Amino acid sequence: MEIFVGYVLLCGTLLSAALLIAGLLWRWRVAELPELHYAIAGTNLFQFLISNLHQIRQATFHPQFLVNLGIAVLLMTPYLRVLTSMIYFAFVERNAKYTVFTGFVFAVLTYSLFLR
Repeated sequence: MEIFVGYVLLCGTLLSAALLIAGLLWRWRVAELPELHYAIAGTNLFQFLISNLHQIRQATFHPQFLVNLGIAVLLMTPYLRVLTSMIYFAFVERNAKYTVFTGFVFAVLTYSLFLR
């Protein structure tokens, strides 16, 4: 389990870094500026993902899309790690105490990422 969780964290972090770097390099190539000017304050992850899915549906890709996708992957990485741990404790270990603890952490993360 520890190896699998380690791979989830490693892959999520590397994918996020690759997307962020690709978005910044694309922006640098197009606008000759290696920076983006926008704010994402006042939104939750669900709204953030929905706004990016509209770009996919409209086929309007910008460098900001890759950066946003990198940020979303980075935010979802610990969320998936906790979900994987909760499933492992519930179905493989059959340990009710750890399942409840990770379920509580999962609920807090769900609230903070998607509902707030």
